[in-house]
Amino acid sequence: MIVILIGLGSGLMVGCGFVAFLTVLGIVPRLTQLSKSDHLVQYYEWAIVLGVVLGTWTELRNIVLHLGGIISIPIGLFSGIFVGMLAAALTEVVNVIPIFAKRIGIDGQLISALMAIVLGKVVGSLFQWIYFVNH
Repeated sequence: MIVILIGLGSGLMVGCGFVAFLTVLGIVPRLTQLSKSDHLVQYYEWAIVLGVVLGTWTELRNIVLHLGGIISIPIGLFSGIFVGMLAAALTEVVNVIPIFAKRIGIDGQLISALMAIVLGKVVGSLFQWIYFVNH
């Protein structure tokens, strides 16, 4: 009974922290604002909730999906797009990139700096998956 209470309490604390993180920083509204899809905010919220619940359930059940490469590619692509958009919204909310650009003196080349960040992330991810995962 104590283990159940500890597990439930820990899960509630982590869940509340996650919700507070998303709510206080306003990540979901900012994400919808950046993608010009304000009318879909409830779908974004439900996607996050269902993703967390489904991910937790599959992790607790130790489920392994043996999917082929053709099916794994779109899933990985959409997962990467979602994480990238969430990270972009987070950096936009806390104004990391504009402040960083001003500090190092590249105000006029902000688009170039953003493209360098994106391309660096893509190349780094591909290198990790091609080199480290397959070897």
